[in-house]
Amino acid sequence: MKKFFLTGLVLLSCTFFVLAQDKPAFTSMDVFDLEWVNDPQISPSGDWIVYGRGAMDIMTDRRTSQLWLIKSDGSSHQKLSQLDVRESNARWSPDGTRIAFTASTNQGSELYIYWVDTQKAARVSQLSASPSGLSWSPDGKWIAFSMFVPGKELSLVKPHKKPAGAKWAAAPTVTTRLKHEADGSGKVKPGFSHYFIMPANGGRARQVTSGNFHHRGAPTWTKDGKKLLFSGNRNADWEYDFRNTEIYQVNIASGKYQALTVRKGPDRGLALSPDGKTIAYTGYDDKVQTYQMNHIYLMNVDGSNKQMIKNPLDRSVGSLSWAPNGQGLYFTYDDKGNTKLGHMDLGGKPRKVADDLGGTGVARPYGGGSYSLSSKGDIAYNRTTPYHPGELAVQVAGGKGYEMLTDLNSDILGQRTLGKVEELWWKSTVDQLDIQGWVVYPPNFDPNKKYPLLIENHGGPISNYGDRFSPEMQLYATAGFVVLYPNPRGSTSYGETFGNLLYHNYPGDDYHDVMDGVDAMLKKNYITEDSLFVTGGSAGGIMSAWMIGKNNRFRAAAVIKPVMNWISKTLTADNYYGYAYSRYPGQPWENMEAYWKFSPISLVGNIETPTLVMVGSADMRTPLSEAKQLYHALKLRKIETALVEVPGAFHFIANRPSQLITKIEHIVAWFDRYR
Repeated sequence: MKKFFLTGLVLLSCTFFVLAQDKPAFTSMDVFDLEWVNDPQISPSGDWIVYGRGAMDIMTDRRTSQLWLIKSDGSSHQKLSQLDVRESNARWSPDGTRIAFTASTNQGSELYIYWVDTQKAARVSQLSASPSGLSWSPDGKWIAFSMFVPGKELSLVKPHKKPAGAKWAAAPTVTTRLKHEADGSGKVKPGFSHYFIMPANGGRARQVTSGNFHHRGAPTWTKDGKKLLFSGNRNADWEYDFRNTEIYQVNIASGKYQALTVRKGPDRGLALSPDGKTIAYTGYDDKVQTYQMNHIYLMNVDGSNKQMIKNPLDRSVGSLSWAPNGQGLYFTYDDKGNTKLGHMDLGGKPRKVADDLGGTGVARPYGGGSYSLSSKGDIAYNRTTPYHPGELAVQVAGGKGYEMLTDLNSDILGQRTLGKVEELWWKSTVDQLDIQGWVVYPPNFDPNKKYPLLIENHGGPISNYGDRFSPEMQLYATAGFVVLYPNPRGSTSYGETFGNLLYHNYPGDDYHDVMDGVDAMLKKNYITEDSLFVTGGSAGGIMSAWMIGKNNRFRAAAVIKPVMNWISKTLTADNYYGYAYSRYPGQPWENMEAYWKFSPISLVGNIETPTLVMVGSADMRTPLSEAKQLYHALKLRKIETALVEVPGAFHFIANRPSQLITKIEHIVAWFDRYR
């Protein structure tokens, strides 16, 4: 396994961009060869790292993950177990002698233990549902986890007894729940997730929590091993109080609860100090606005002496971990489209530790990434650039720079000419705000030639694109487009004020920010006004539809999984209950004028641009009916259009490799008709 030692901004890897005339460009089928590092977990001693090795299975057309083990010096790279199934959730025992993980079976997932000294793994559970959020007790004797416990839904009619062999229609389903469906999984089964504990060497799992409340995520054991700390919502009105969470502790023996926080707003992401006396957590006082930043808070383990650490970064923070000496906290944050690892002392002084975390989405250039700490302060994390997905990096405590331990994609990306990616800034004509974006050039780009410009709007809109690997952007570039993907106002990673500029005004001046980016690109002599194209998915689909409703400068558009009508979307989507007041004032029936004003369908009478409309047939976040409103309106107006439905796809339309490929190929084929 190759290793690369890097300092500063230089990356010495064969997956770095090179202008190699003899290497072919990245192609659709290359997607199946991509691999990436997920959830790296460094051992307490810092000697070993276990990570999820993500891949695209060409035979099952699924994303897969199996666990691999590697020494922190890059040697002894090996698969963790002999299992040939999906593996995940690896967590080291406190003494570093064992790894708990989950692996899929015919009935779901089960809990396994890997013993480092013997290099053997064994299943230790027999559970009724799949476990998640694994957490070792301080003495290493127990493992806590979350697991779904089925419940019952309201029954209105007693079914009749049918004759033997008769084939009757399926009985109707009844629901009385606010959250009764979820994009990505479909109908939500009645029941609740609860915390369980079981012996680490196998045995019976015992339920610790109770009640009609959800208990999700990895719990944290108190230092004495007698209680579990967790974030959740056990308020009586929890369904409608969905933005609120508190931090609780539950006594494992008695099942008695204590709420350690009580404010209105989310309290979550807790981390217990090494001495077990202090809880760090993230959250904010809910002001019910579009974007709100996470801050870091401290309190005693009994909930007393709460205080906020003032953060001068003006960036939302997450993924807290205590420094081994207990004198500071590590955290992740996004800054100008790049995910970073930071450290802050308890007085609020921050410093940057690492750049470029992420590379796990392997579709569009969204953020993400994760890290872990050894007891000495060594750091393992997944690192990405625009030229490779997440690879495994390690940074030794007190050392300078980082060391790359994997190069999983050298066999494919090292043999391809990728499109060069450059950062671009411009001024908004609205208020002179600085707006950031990235430009992807076709492989072997020639600045003396003319190229079509493709705008790719990101989703969210409370999210960001950045300088991260994206096979979708590379495929557009391979097709001969110069690609601009911008972060207009409302994008995260530029501070709370910038992120909240779309409050009660979306779509709004973000439209002008994007069009100003188009005009900035038109100042380049290789782009011309008569060769502009636009696309984007979800919030990016909204912006794309809004743009062609506001002007006719684009030769063609591809509007992917859009919201066209905020009134119908808000009352039909799986998250229908979450929009009022934070997006627009009131509910749709209380403020129909505002909901209609910001609906792209209100502009459909202006559209003259040939438009492809695409959506997953199982999309519950921006339902199929939204896309059909645009398609049907354009057909009635005799505007060139086509509707593409991706069978079985949820909102993450490119979840399966073939779906990612067909999405891009349909968009490119549509644009090719008009360039």
